[in-house]
Amino acid sequence: MTSSGSTFGRFRSLLGNSKPTDGAPAPRPRKAASGDELQQALELLRDYEDSGLGWFWSSDETGQITYISNCIAEHLGCDRSAIIGQPIQTLFVLERDEDDLVERTLPLILSARKTFSDLHVRAALEGREIWWSISGRPQFSADGTFLGYRGNGSDITATRQSQRDASRLALYDSLTGLANRHRMGKRLDTTLLAYQSAKRSCAIMMMDLDRFKAVNDTLGHPAGDELLKQVAQRLQRIVTEKGCEIGRLGGDEFQIMLPDIDDRGRLGEIAKTIITMVSQPYQIEGSRCVIGASVGIAIAPYDGINSEELVRSADLALYAAKGGGRGQFRFYSSDLHSEAERRRQIEEDLRDALNSDQMRVAYQPIVDTKTNKVVTVEAFTRWEHPELGDVSPGIFIPIAEEANLIGALGDWILKQACREAATWPGGIKIAVNVSAAQFSNPGFASTVAQALAHSELPPERLELDLTESIFLGDEAATKDMFNQLKLLGVRLALDDFGTGYSSLSYLQHAPFDKIKIDKSFIRGVTQPGSRNAAIISSIVSLAAALNMDTTAEGIEAHDELNAMRKLGVGQIQGYIYAMPVGAEDVTEALLSGEWVIEPDGPSKYRPERRTVLRKVGLIHEDHRYEATMRNLSRSGCMVEGLLDVPIDTPFVVDFGEGQLAVARVRRSAGAMQGLEFEQQLVDDGAGGLCTRHRVSPYALAQAGMPLQALPPGQYPMQLMQQPGMALSLPKFGQAELNRPKTKVA
Repeated sequence: MTSSGSTFGRFRSLLGNSKPTDGAPAPRPRKAASGDELQQALELLRDYEDSGLGWFWSSDETGQITYISNCIAEHLGCDRSAIIGQPIQTLFVLERDEDDLVERTLPLILSARKTFSDLHVRAALEGREIWWSISGRPQFSADGTFLGYRGNGSDITATRQSQRDASRLALYDSLTGLANRHRMGKRLDTTLLAYQSAKRSCAIMMMDLDRFKAVNDTLGHPAGDELLKQVAQRLQRIVTEKGCEIGRLGGDEFQIMLPDIDDRGRLGEIAKTIITMVSQPYQIEGSRCVIGASVGIAIAPYDGINSEELVRSADLALYAAKGGGRGQFRFYSSDLHSEAERRRQIEEDLRDALNSDQMRVAYQPIVDTKTNKVVTVEAFTRWEHPELGDVSPGIFIPIAEEANLIGALGDWILKQACREAATWPGGIKIAVNVSAAQFSNPGFASTVAQALAHSELPPERLELDLTESIFLGDEAATKDMFNQLKLLGVRLALDDFGTGYSSLSYLQHAPFDKIKIDKSFIRGVTQPGSRNAAIISSIVSLAAALNMDTTAEGIEAHDELNAMRKLGVGQIQGYIYAMPVGAEDVTEALLSGEWVIEPDGPSKYRPERRTVLRKVGLIHEDHRYEATMRNLSRSGCMVEGLLDVPIDTPFVVDFGEGQLAVARVRRSAGAMQGLEFEQQLVDDGAGGLCTRHRVSPYALAQAGMPLQALPPGQYPMQLMQQPGMALSLPKFGQAELNRPKTKVA
């Protein structure tokens, strides 16, 4: 410190002679101090030591301590006599610290007998961290003999902590304590540069919270800040891989860096765990909050060589995850660029669709379990795009939510469904889904009242299907909206029951008339060991006790239907009875009186096979054959294109974009072969499958391709062969397939 340095300079002549440093002018001779002056100087030094502003030390020619201020002994928790005679280095921690490399220079300075000043060292204390700034000057006799060191020091712990805090603020998020955008970017740059030289991989995940804005809007920004803190804590408990780092980039956007991981199966499992855990409910200022999360994943060097490319790829994957319905993850693939452009175009077109007579409503029957009589139809929106044809609701509904169009779209469906239902004979009910955005609008009850009044539909025929997301808002406002809707006389149903986290507490207060059991509980209900039957039975009993109806969604097979009947479920909705149909079909079915549908479906439920029609490469020995893949599962695929291939023939299936799967022929008939993969495929996050690993761009670069992220398509056969290898003759004939080529996304 300046104060101690200047004080030491003033009293240097009283402390002893010193040899000038090289190049410094020799001090002018001073008049010897009198005894009174010496005494006065010593008293001043004692006062300075006692003030705590600084301290003094000295050592002999061997580096042993000959003097130390008493305050240092007190800091170290020992008597000063125990320190005298010890090497000066024992006072300090001299281990290497990444922020304090100067510590290692002290022994070198002392051995070189050089003057030093303002050297920062850490005190040798356990359980406490104290930092000193020390200075020292070598002492020499008249004939140049080294006598030792004399110096001073001061406590800089507070200053150093302040500097560290300032440095931390520059690198870490002040709200969550996670790394901030600057640190994450800097570390990603450094890591990718080093990993490129070492030919190593590094994955990043971009995570965005779903429905976070609703928390901020309804509970306030302090509640939003508390929610972000809790999210950060959960992420730190989940992501524990060695070398990983979690950062908050701003708002509700997080980034996770995962070095040395390129296994997409493992990354997918981590992403699923993150989504599941982050989506668990939160307690914020006495309110219960339920949010979601979407994750985009990109891996270097496959999806980007530098940080800019990799982050852009992860952002595209995140955008695709949110566009796919949220609460999902996606891996980056090259087709996401065109998919993002397509979603952007759909968003623009969706804004005009409601005013261009492109939208229509389809209705799926809900059937009484005992009589097979249709008692309700549920309204679903359909979009007939003038260029794209029928656009799936799975595509445009998430886009509508993201673009804040879901409220307008939902209001249109409500009014249109009421208008069409009012023309139907009989008393069949109409169920309409209500989004959280609609329900939270204070004018929603008025919108419902207007829809009923203009259509002249009796209110008891309208059923509003609500999900638990409506309970995210203000509790008083939610209760008030329930009261307004019940005063109108409409029915209320809790949709997707069982997929949330606090449905029972909702049922205590919300005036629901029906519980709709989510299809996730239906799947596997007939399998041995499944607990779904017990869960459904409990839901049915609960509904009966609360005087509510029950509907099982997504029933497709007779074994599921029979199970629902045995468990006492009152109503069934699913393809075993009917797919959604147009308003004219509903009218025609009701003209004859009661609408009864006989169930028609498979005897047992089977998971949907992924029927595909796409070109793949089949590599055998030194040759590549073209084939058409007909279907795909985790464990194998059916291909067509080669003639009379023997059972157990090994192939490498090239799916494109560096995805190779080792497989063997298990079935073969003519030009059709059934292949079994050596390693099962994994979820790609989009409802499809992908390989765990891909061909490394480093290997492709070594074979002659430029080092780059994996380009789309399939790669030349010569890249897969070793230089100088003798080539074999083709073993199989190529079949001529006269079938139309269909591109499957």
